[in-house]
Amino acid sequence: MARMYIDCRDYPSEMNCTVAISADSRKELIDAAVQHAVTVHGHQDSPQLREQIGQLIKSQ
Repeated sequence: MARMYIDCRDYPSEMNCTVAISADSRKELIDAAVQHAVTVHGHQDSPQLREQIGQLIKSQ
């Protein structure tokens, strides 16, 4: 199984965030990315945010 990742550099923001998060499990990756989005980017954890983040996942 390919490792999955999300890279903030692919989605430019005013913060110029350069964090990349990777995991072997889709759930683990979404959980970590949501935590990052809430803590760093000020988003609210919601089913919609989790769905959007799930659509951003790429495989290595």
